[in-house]
Order: sequence, then C-alpha cells, then structure tokens
Amino acid sequence: MKRIVLTGGGTAGHVSPNQALIPLLLEEGWEIHYIGTKAGIERSLIEPMQGVTYHAVSSGKLRRYFDPQNFTDPFRVIAGMMQSFSIIRKLKPRIVFSKGGFVSVPVVVGAALCGVPVVMHESDITPGLANKLCKPFSKAVCTTFPECTKLLGSKGVQTGTPLRSQIFSGSREKGLALSGFDGKKPVLMMIGGSLGAQTVNAVLREALPALTAKYDVLHVCGKGNLAEELTGMAGYKQFEYLSEKLPDAFACADIVLSRAGSNSLSELMALKKPALLIPYHSGRGDQVLNANSLKARGLAHVMIQSDMNAQSLPEAIDALYADKDLLVQRLSALSNADGTQAVLEQIHKYAK
Repeated sequence: MKRIVLTGGGTAGHVSPNQALIPLLLEEGWEIHYIGTKAGIERSLIEPMQGVTYHAVSSGKLRRYFDPQNFTDPFRVIAGMMQSFSIIRKLKPRIVFSKGGFVSVPVVVGAALCGVPVVMHESDITPGLANKLCKPFSKAVCTTFPECTKLLGSKGVQTGTPLRSQIFSGSREKGLALSGFDGKKPVLMMIGGSLGAQTVNAVLREALPALTAKYDVLHVCGKGNLAEELTGMAGYKQFEYLSEKLPDAFACADIVLSRAGSNSLSELMALKKPALLIPYHSGRGDQVLNANSLKARGLAHVMIQSDMNAQSLPEAIDALYADKDLLVQRLSALSNADGTQAVLEQIHKYAK
C-alpha cells in the first residue's frame, strides 16, 4: 500500500497546497493521512475531505516575540513530537510531505525519528521559522520563488506552488453574469485576503467615481466588510467572499488589484492575470519581498500602501491596464506557475 502523511497548518496558506495535491494523490492510489492540530484551520479544511484520515496532535506556536506562552509551548511541541512519532511508526508511510506552519515541526521531527523521508514546501521568498527548523530533516524543500531556492542551498528545488485545479475552470460569461456586468468595460477585480485588506477596501471605494468611469469593479472585500450604502451602485459589485464561484470571477477579470500573499500570487501568475500588488507589511515582511520579486521580474506592478490614495490608485490602475498585454505575454512564458506536478515529482522521487 502506498501511504503518505501530509501536514501543514496555522493558516489557510499552509493548507490549500495540500488540498490541491490530495485529489491527484488519491488518483495515484495513495492512502492519505493528515497530521494537524486539534483546533487549527487545517482540521476544518481537511477533515471533511473524502479519502483522508485526520490525526490531531499537540503543537505550540513558534514566535519571534515575547509571549508568556513561549514558556509552555515548547512542552506542547515535545508532546506533539511524541504523538507524531507514535502515529508515523504505526502507519509506516513511504513519505511525509510538509507545507509548513508550526504544526509541521513535531510531525517532521517524528518522521525523521522513524526514518521516513520528508519533502517540504516553502511558498514565500524567505523560509519561515518552522521550515528553517525542519530543513535538516528533509530530503528536499520545494519553493515558489527563485530567491528562496538559492537561500536553501542544495535542498532547494524551484517547483512553484500546488494549485487547486478548480481555479482554472472559470467562465468569463458566468463571472460577468455573477457581477451583473455587460462586458463592455474592462473588469477590475480587487481581492485582498482576510489580513489587512480594510485599508485597500477603503481607498478603492473612495476612488470608485474615477474607476467606474473606465472599469467595472468586482470587489471581494472579506467577511464583514460589505458597504451597504454602495449596494446597487452602477459598475460596482461587492462580495464578502467567493468560494465555488471564485474561478468565474477570475475568468472575467482583465486586471487585478491584490495583496501579495504567496498563494494568491501563484494563482494570479498561473491564471496570467496582470496585477497591481499592494503588499501587507507584516512582521516578516514577506509580502513586500514577494511583490518586489515579481516587480523585478517584470511580472506585476507594485504600489506601497503609504503611497495609495483616491488619486494615486486610479492612476496606478490605468498604468497597469496600459501594460496589460506585455504582462500577459511575460506571465504566459512562465514554466512553473502551477507547481502541482513538479511537487508530485519530488514526492515520487523520495518516497521509499
């Protein structure tokens, strides 16, 4: 029996690439087990999936800042290592694939103690703390950005990020119907993610008079962020979030305004969507680095949030639209925007 253990969690970004791999692994005849935390987002996303057995273990968060839990979480990590070791020793998988996040540390160490090979994936331009800790126990670390591949040395393999096949199934006609647009104007889609998009939402809405004169605006604004006073505005359609219909929204978009999370960027590149990126500046600052990497490679436009206002944003959108055809040409030349098959090749290579 071909048996594989997947892990990764803490955020949806550490889970969605695993979700992309699972249907293909099932088609190949793998028996799939997933090790995650008891209450993390990975459990709610993975446990309902058919063909996957979920195992919950203890884990502590890895922090770069002071927190009283820093004194207790190491003991949770140790407990998680013992639990993971027990699960992996019993399952005897051929390989463990780790997408990162703090839950991956006890699982990867548990795999190493059992002599099971580990393949990892890092989406960002620099390795996260969990992946740095796990790197010595891995055979290979798949990457999205060439800069990260270099940082990882001999273990770095640039593959791109595994993407769910559904993202490519969208229909422009369905997207226009969903939004109530007639297709006569180019469609600007804004999708900000759940973290820090409120600032971009506010500036976009302030700039709507200028934007809707030239574009139809499809705005995915995040849960709880609908502006009721704008409901029914001509040339503007807002959604809290889109799940099954997100591919249709992407399909009808001519240009995109987005944050710069690594998974979002992978989707935009694979879908060949010209984008203006407004990176969110978090502690690690990876969104800024991610965005600047694409800018340096001529694959996207970037605007720093502090430079964004109701006057500068429409100007930047116009510049993006003017550059649209060249950006599509460059994005079409990418060989590894969708990393699903390349990551599967690494799993096949190192499986016992």
